[in-house]
Amino acid sequence: MLLERIYDEDLAQASYVIGCQATGEAIVIDPRRDVGEYFDLAARHGMRIAHVAETHIHADYLSGTRELAAAADATAHVSAEGGEDWQYGFDAERLHHGDVISLGNVRIEARHTPGHTPEHLVFLITDGAAADEPGYMISGDFVFAGDTGRPDLLDEAAGGEDTRFEAAHQLFESLKREFLTLPDHVMVHPGHGAGSACGKALGALPATTVGYERHHAWWAPHLANDDEQSFVDELLSGQPDAHSYFSRMKRQNTRGPEILGPRQPLPELDAATVRSALEEDRALFVDSRRHTQVAEGTVVGSLNIPGDGKTASFGAWAYDPERNTRPLILLATDADDAERQRAHLLRVGIDQVAGYVTSREGLQEVRPPQISPAGLQDVEPAMLLDVRTANEHAAGHIPGSHQLSGGRVLWHQDQLPAEGPIVTYCQSGRRNSVAASALRSQGHDVRELVGSYAGWSEWKNSGA
Repeated sequence: MLLERIYDEDLAQASYVIGCQATGEAIVIDPRRDVGEYFDLAARHGMRIAHVAETHIHADYLSGTRELAAAADATAHVSAEGGEDWQYGFDAERLHHGDVISLGNVRIEARHTPGHTPEHLVFLITDGAAADEPGYMISGDFVFAGDTGRPDLLDEAAGGEDTRFEAAHQLFESLKREFLTLPDHVMVHPGHGAGSACGKALGALPATTVGYERHHAWWAPHLANDDEQSFVDELLSGQPDAHSYFSRMKRQNTRGPEILGPRQPLPELDAATVRSALEEDRALFVDSRRHTQVAEGTVVGSLNIPGDGKTASFGAWAYDPERNTRPLILLATDADDAERQRAHLLRVGIDQVAGYVTSREGLQEVRPPQISPAGLQDVEPAMLLDVRTANEHAAGHIPGSHQLSGGRVLWHQDQLPAEGPIVTYCQSGRRNSVAASALRSQGHDVRELVGSYAGWSEWKNSGA
């Protein structure tokens, strides 16, 4: 049996390729939308992708299930559980609790584990060539290394109202019924790692075991004592801010993401073409450099979406394709870099990329407005905005600041002043540069605090 993880460091998201080496058939679980890597892996092992499945309706990335199934001429499988409101809107084989997908000697059983979402499934994997009982679980967002999936995303991202409480109780029952009844040796392969907003204490380990989580997870004592209310209380406290783009992902993944098919290479654009498109408001420029470089000068009206591996995460903060029809023009080092950036953007449903340039030469530039910590004493901004998470803000912030995390600013502009300067900060400046550029693109007068909170803290402690 083959079991390999394909991990996206950008979104801290894992998908899995499982195959039977006797028949050469493989299944991909929870694929992302740029599907080339799955074909590459299958080809290396002499396998054909025959099935594609997903554990649940994802909120943090756009599913590649339809894309991969169409490209591979494979059978797509999605959950039939969760009730009428949680049914997928596209053609696929529906899986109920206990249904089995067979790949030669490999048996893949779907188990309904509501809590994170009502329709959530996990997959128990039995390698029939070696055993007659499951040895592996693809756990999706049910159980992570050291954590469980959060039950509040339907409230935070899908328009629910107080659904978190029932979901938290469901998660408790799912752990008792579908997790703790398994043998300790069962390997658990989760859908996310550290850095994901789908839980509050995700570990960085790529896998864990039922036994380890039974004894060492934060939730283990609550289950051991059958103390459901204490589990619910701890589970719901301190969850990280949910990014606002999650609601778009939920909607698109429910109805079915558009199938892109083969893509043409991005064209390299000349300066005159780009300048004309920007001046006529027919495109948006993406400055993919580090925030420290952008601070020295950038293209007028550009978005700062760093291209150093977090293009999907920050792109979804800064650009909403449901509200903005202008295509993006990427600043890239070369054609390969441009394609990498585009692939990451596709993972969060940003498909509108017109091309790329390798230089800012010939384009109108500006230096983003900044203010020093000392200078903050001499101005009265309309708002001092902390774009870190609520947990970071609670741990320490500049007095008088208003907290609105960077992944939410575009969708909550009603919380911002209509006029007057806004001074923004994060911890070190990276997130701040992304959020500030997004707000400027919406017409806000934004000035970035030099050094952000770390710089302000150093200035304050120096006694200057």
